[in-house]
Parts: sequence; C-alpha cells; structure tokens
Amino acid sequence: MDMTRDDAEVKAKFFPKLARALARAPFAADLVAAYYSAFDPATPLRAKGILLGALVYFILPADAVPDMVLGLGFTDDLAVLVAAVNTVRTHVTAAHHARARETLDRLRRGEQVSA
Repeated sequence: MDMTRDDAEVKAKFFPKLARALARAPFAADLVAAYYSAFDPATPLRAKGILLGALVYFILPADAVPDMVLGLGFTDDLAVLVAAVNTVRTHVTAAHHARARETLDRLRRGEQVSA
C-alpha cells in the first residue's frame, strides 16, 4: 500500500464524496471519526494503514455494491468500515468522534469542509 498516495487521494476526495452521500450514509459519524483518526499524528502507523484502506474504499467510484443502488449501495462500505474500526477501535477516540459530529453539523448546514 502506498500510504503517501492514499493520504493524498483520501484528503482530496473524502469530504466532497461525504457531502454528496451524507443523506444516504447512516454511518457518516463513524466514517468521519475514522478519517480524523487516520490523520492524527498520535495514531500508530498500522492503525492509520487500516483506516486509510477503509477510507480509500469509501471514495472509490467502483466497489462491490455501487453506492447508487437504493438501500444497498453503502452496505459494502459499511462492512469495510466496521471491520477496520473494530480492528483499531482503541485508536478512534472520543475526541475523533466529537470532531466528526462537529464536521457533520457543518456539512448539514451547507458549509464547506476541507482536509
């Protein structure tokens, strides 16, 4: 895994896709908390790699179940995220979750959010 390339791709594509998918992604808070954990300098490299893998999967335009499929589109993304977060759960902290809630509130108000 080329983490430098993955870092750049996630930073460039994560928030735009999240803003488009927000209404359909019931796991958005966990997804954003994983994002903040992945880019937290205190998160160990192994945990960052696992989380970045899940985030890259979320932003990929083509995955196992296309995101546009009503009712099923995000099930594969959710499964990947749950597996990743369960693997590194101690590294996705309360602070990451709090920041995620703040970010989602801003997105829902239509404000721009960037990496």
